[in-house]
Amino acid sequence: MTIGRANCLICEAPIVYSDEAMDVTCAICGKQEKGHCTCSKGHYVCDACHRTKGVNAGLAFALHTDSANPIFILNRMMADKSIYPNGPEHHTLVGAALIAAYANAGGDIDKEAALKELEQRSLQVPGGTCGFWGCCGAAVSAGQFMSIILKASPMTPEPWGVVQRLTSKILSALADIGGPRCCKRTGFTAVLITIDYVAEITGIQMIKPENVKCAFSDRNDECLKDRCPYYPKK
Repeated sequence: MTIGRANCLICEAPIVYSDEAMDVTCAICGKQEKGHCTCSKGHYVCDACHRTKGVNAGLAFALHTDSANPIFILNRMMADKSIYPNGPEHHTLVGAALIAAYANAGGDIDKEAALKELEQRSLQVPGGTCGFWGCCGAAVSAGQFMSIILKASPMTPEPWGVVQRLTSKILSALADIGGPRCCKRTGFTAVLITIDYVAEITGIQMIKPENVKCAFSDRNDECLKDRCPYYPKK
């Protein structure tokens, strides 16, 4: 099961977000930078300290699994002891689950090379993009997956549009559900939409489960409960 609750990694106090960036120092590595959040007791943890172990564990699982079910893969990665209830590690996990499942379903990609490229791209996406950028990292991660398998770039006319369409579909669905943030809810939504979209665009059919129930709701203090389509106690 994932580490801790959806609060401070140091003391489990609630996270407090600021409208403006402020000077912060990571309580783990000592890095000084600008950030938008600390816990109510003043602790700050940088993105690298928050996600490195989880990203490494998730990518290793994605590389070696033979499953074509990206929801199964995502759940297994998120259940690792190195993954927190929320955080920027999920910006890698979503795309990694999709790359693994797509390759295992017969997609014509080099899975290891694709995962390495996803890692490089996804680590550029900081925590909090859902609220501060207006673009959830789960949608970005799915878009990075789609870009990689289609070899999209800023200069590829058709793939460029296909990738934008996917992220727009995901962001629209996330907006309809509403906030506050939950990296499990947004991850499940991004993957489910991408499964259908990939089948439509490429003809590769990844396994899509009929029912998705969240196993992590008790560890998220901001869980939407009955408002979440994946809440297990509905």
